[in-house]
Amino acid sequence: MMLAWKTAACLAAGNTVVLKPAQVTPLTALKFAELAARAGLPKGVINILPGSGALVGQRLSDHPVVRKLGFTGSTEIGKHIMKSCAVSNVKKVSLELGGKSPLIIFSDCDMDKAVRMGMCSVFFNKGENCIAAGRLFVEETIHDQFVKKVVEEVKKMKIGDPLDRSTDHGPQNHKAHLDKLLEYCQMGVKEGATLICGGKQVQRPGFFFEPTVFADVQDYMYIAKEESFGPIMIISKFRSGEVDDVLRRANDTEYGLASGVFTRDISKAMYVSERLNAGTVFVNTYNKTDVAAPFGGFKQSGFGKDLGQEALNEYLKTKAVTIEY
Repeated sequence: MMLAWKTAACLAAGNTVVLKPAQVTPLTALKFAELAARAGLPKGVINILPGSGALVGQRLSDHPVVRKLGFTGSTEIGKHIMKSCAVSNVKKVSLELGGKSPLIIFSDCDMDKAVRMGMCSVFFNKGENCIAAGRLFVEETIHDQFVKKVVEEVKKMKIGDPLDRSTDHGPQNHKAHLDKLLEYCQMGVKEGATLICGGKQVQRPGFFFEPTVFADVQDYMYIAKEESFGPIMIISKFRSGEVDDVLRRANDTEYGLASGVFTRDISKAMYVSERLNAGTVFVNTYNKTDVAAPFGGFKQSGFGKDLGQEALNEYLKTKAVTIEY
């Protein structure tokens, strides 16, 4: 998906593309190149360079012929790339970086839909999703009911082969990431959050991690602030009627990639949407992107857009020609 978002705009704007897939996910990019060649694209239009970020990514950032670089990944690496692009030849850069996207669930929501979409917002693709809801704020009057329903649904999830269409939850991408998720959960327990379910590796071959739910998460805790990039639901309560206070808490982060709100009150939805400091706001849904809707973050989640007209502008230059007769 990331390949398609970046490559489509780049090619449509009339450029050739050099694409370095993530070191741990090279196969789809190589297959795409094979299909592009079979489809008759001229040699040199699409180029795939697998390898490490430290070597291949750094060379692309430093290369004097490259004039535009788009990157999806961590904020830490994004900062390094931005610096390299500036020092080398002032490359144009667009960055889609980390997130800790808040999802606010009000008591007047459609509960069944909020549970279903709330789970999708966290557990889709095993949580390996840049816009995953990193923190759920649930109004106190429905908090216990929401948690109870989520746990009931988590227990029904089928863990198994991701190529089996009946599977709900597959393995994490690699062992280092699995180990990071275990440490993340240990930190949550240590700081006093309530581990409702999960938090452990599944006892079967492969890098399977249990779908996990934490409640009673306070604003100061590590798991309330940092992205897990895994199947870990972080739930915090907010007091009934205190819309501005939950907005303050939701915006109290250096990230601003996505966000969401569930309510039947359209006026409340619009009020909250306008004030959430994120590049995307989902209302009574989640993960619903569209090729016509610009996608990108605020603050340390980066700048620039994928998708929509704005994505084309990332790969174009504007020239003014003044003529006098």
